[in-house]
Amino acid sequence: MAGKDRQLVRGPMHVTVPTTAGRIRGRREGEVTAFLGVPYAAPPFGPRRLRPPEPPAPWTGVRDAFVPGPSAPQPGYLPAMAGLLEEAAEPGEDCLSVNVWTPAPGRTGGRLPVMVWIHGGAFRNGSGSLRSYDGARLAADGVVCVTLNYRLGAEGFLLLPDGTANLGLLDQIAALEWVRDNIAGFGGDPDNVTVFGQSAGAISITALMTMPRAAGLFRRAITQSGAGHHSHPEGIARRLTERLAALAGAEPTREGLVAVPPERLVAAESALGREIAGATDPGQWGESAGGGTTVLPVVDGVTLPRRPIDALAGGAGRDIDLLTGTTGDEFRLFLVPLGIGPRITDEVLHGFLAGLGLDPARARGVYAAEHPGATPGDLLSAAMSDHAYRIPALRVAEARAAHGAETFVYEFAWPSPALDGALGACHTAEIGFVFGHLSDPLTGPGAPRELSDGMRGAWISFARTGRPGGAGLHDGALPPWPPYAGRRLVMRLGDGAARVQEDPGAERRKLWERLRRPLPDGSRPEDEGS
Repeated sequence: MAGKDRQLVRGPMHVTVPTTAGRIRGRREGEVTAFLGVPYAAPPFGPRRLRPPEPPAPWTGVRDAFVPGPSAPQPGYLPAMAGLLEEAAEPGEDCLSVNVWTPAPGRTGGRLPVMVWIHGGAFRNGSGSLRSYDGARLAADGVVCVTLNYRLGAEGFLLLPDGTANLGLLDQIAALEWVRDNIAGFGGDPDNVTVFGQSAGAISITALMTMPRAAGLFRRAITQSGAGHHSHPEGIARRLTERLAALAGAEPTREGLVAVPPERLVAAESALGREIAGATDPGQWGESAGGGTTVLPVVDGVTLPRRPIDALAGGAGRDIDLLTGTTGDEFRLFLVPLGIGPRITDEVLHGFLAGLGLDPARARGVYAAEHPGATPGDLLSAAMSDHAYRIPALRVAEARAAHGAETFVYEFAWPSPALDGALGACHTAEIGFVFGHLSDPLTGPGAPRELSDGMRGAWISFARTGRPGGAGLHDGALPPWPPYAGRRLVMRLGDGAARVQEDPGAERRKLWERLRRPLPDGSRPEDEGS
């Protein structure tokens, strides 16, 4: 934008910037200005329901951007998770919005690195506006931070008979297009965008790395506790749509589902999740077996041409810099609060290990050797952490190494004090350290500020340069961080001083040597035995 369109209007606490849809007014606090609830797409309801995102309607005058937008419709978390995971704000139709934090709106000539956060929540919960995702600390350290909402659950990830699929991923792409077209006005560099996210957000990012529609929209990616295996082939996706529609009392078509109120679709998906959790045939629901997820990205051959891990193994995304990793005790977040661990017997453990494709006796021995004194429930948690998170992340690093693409890998090992320490370094425990918010329930009092400083510095260094190396912003700077390939090098964080380890957990990794592998061209994900 040229001339007066690029001028900023500054009040004592307010800053106004132009966007492609109209001018917005943000609030400045200290050296950071926040613009909240900025629409990147039109409300996806009414005539636009279950359709790809469309641009927002332009406005005249100046729109205040002081309050986050509504969240997408969602069920919320189980009561057992209350107090551990933050609930999203009230849902509403105008849910496709972004939040932007910047230290220098319009003053840097668009030179600051941009970090765009995609939230997790099993593709059915969450919001970019959670307090945990406030980007002010990252912005104060010299980046433009953006968080976003996208459609969840049935609204975002059903496969419809006309081929409509992955609307939630298309929302994310629309948000990245908004960043490309507008972020220079906030001081950001549209050619230096890093997408970072956790869990479902990290799974989404891995998919985006392989999607033609997302090509060129980001240069770097950070995936926390999510990789490239979690998606549904068309057969399972159609089965999900048909069963969810039946539970909602509707025909499995756009017309039938549009007639169902959003809250009824949410309730139907929750019922479907309970059915999946109790299914006796794990193969019936693919990567959603067990009920931890219902909908997932759909390999429809168009928006998402191949299962992401398979596409990466074929060379997709090799031009994108990647930092990826997991927490040490991912699955404990799901077993401990629900009281499942004590109900796991040796017999149940052996059945689970066999169901994952492992030799039960050998696997039990390896996991028990790494976890002396562990209960069968503890060993199940360790194996499921590997199956769902650690091994998929390593497969991504291996696939990229075959094409000469470097990947930086970490393991977060700081144990949460929540529930008297029973959670360990569980799923989501690292998020507060990345954003610099050490007051959430999983961090508790006394969380090490230097660990947060080191991680935040490494993440920002990666966003700036593509390398999370030793040069940080704070006294907690990490040691030099080499890529994974060759010697299987992993940065261990939160367990004493940060340090690089060579092939940590090697015996556990070898258990999975033939499992969770990328599939060759022409194979189908439902053909894979694990």
